[in-house]
Amino acid sequence: MLSTGAPFDWASVDVAVPRPSGRLPGISMAGFSHRAPAPADIAMVAHPSVTLLFDLGEGEGIVYDTHGRHERGSVVVGLVPGDLRATGRGVDECLQIRLDPVAAAAVLGASAELSGTMVSLEDVWGRDAGRAEDRLRAAASWDERFTIAGEILGRRLGARPPVDPEVAHVWRRTLTGRGRVRVDGLADEVGWSRKRLWSRFRSQLGITPKRAARLVRFDHAAHLLAAGHAAAGVATESGYVDQSHLHREVKAFAGLTPTAVAVAPWLAIDDVAWPASSPTRSPATAGERILR
Repeated sequence: MLSTGAPFDWASVDVAVPRPSGRLPGISMAGFSHRAPAPADIAMVAHPSVTLLFDLGEGEGIVYDTHGRHERGSVVVGLVPGDLRATGRGVDECLQIRLDPVAAAAVLGASAELSGTMVSLEDVWGRDAGRAEDRLRAAASWDERFTIAGEILGRRLGARPPVDPEVAHVWRRTLTGRGRVRVDGLADEVGWSRKRLWSRFRSQLGITPKRAARLVRFDHAAHLLAAGHAAAGVATESGYVDQSHLHREVKAFAGLTPTAVAVAPWLAIDDVAWPASSPTRSPATAGERILR
């Protein structure tokens, strides 16, 4: 659900994004600095990625809450975590890293176990989590932080065997098809039976092919809603049977109505922080500064 307090003010947030030359395949990053003295309270909307959230502030820290579970500090959010809120006070800094499920399987080595959950990064990386956090916090600029994060993630990408190429292909096709794909057809493309694809995809990425397609389709629809498109047109463009079908899927993935998703603060910054995920790309509005 959305916050019952005052609407979250993105004008109090500075946004930093890495230079294109520093990006890794399947991985995107953005840095957020929240300067307002009043508490921040924002509902997060499901996205087709596993998310690392590094808490780099010096204050009380950011608290994450989902289904009664509370975590403070740096966390890993699995695919489709359900209702998730982030709250903080004072000057907070956070590095958010989105890993597509294929990259997450290599970087975390536990993506299947993370689906639908939120855990402390230390629970996944052990002592390496604290060392990474210390390096990132000590960096003099967001550019330096992005470089450090890229080095850490790059090493982990090469340290574990990749997922099956067939699984990676099916994920890419699901993403490029915006979720409007048939599992049987994808199985035929890679020369596997439907049962084998279902099993391998689920064990390696932590989600079934059908649910992955639903999540990707929801994400596209959510961004269309946030861009101001009417629900009826979004339902048609996104491949839903009708507007009621769209309503049910948005409710299932976000716990919100399409009307509420259209004004969700979590999506309002995507054109700046995550332009590749947005159906429209617009320049930063007043109060939103892209830092380097």
